[in-house]
Amino acid sequence: QVHVVESGGGLVQAGGSLRLSCAASGRTSMSAAMGWFRQAPGKEREFVAGIGWSSQSTVYLDSVKGRFTISRDNAKTTVDLQMNSLTPEDTAVYYCGVRATSWSTPTRQIDEYAYWGQGTQVTVSS
Repeated sequence: QVHVVESGGGLVQAGGSLRLSCAASGRTSMSAAMGWFRQAPGKEREFVAGIGWSSQSTVYLDSVKGRFTISRDNAKTTVDLQMNSLTPEDTAVYYCGVRATSWSTPTRQIDEYAYWGQGTQVTVSS
C-alpha cells in the first residue's frame, strides 16, 4: 500500500506564490517518477509538472513554464511544487501522483501514475 499526502494549498492573490509539498510512503519505489496534476471545476484533470529520480529530468505544462518549479528530495520521497506569478487560471485542486515503476521517467499521461493523494485546493483571487 502506498500513501500519498499533499499539503501547502491555500488562497493567494494574483501575482503571489505558493509552495505545494507531496510525501509518498509505504511500498513505493524511491526512484519512481512523481508528478503534479490539477483539476479545475468542470474540467478534466491535467498534467502540470513531473520529475524523475534525477532532478534534471523534469517536464512542465507549457503554461506554467518559467513560473512553476518542481523539485524532489529522494531521501524522503517528497516532491515540491514552487508556484510563482500565480493567476486566477491556476485555481484548481492540485493532486500528486506517483508512478509504480522504479527508475521511471516523468510523463504527462495521467494513466501512468498509479498512486494519488487526496488533493489540495489552490485558489488565486484577481
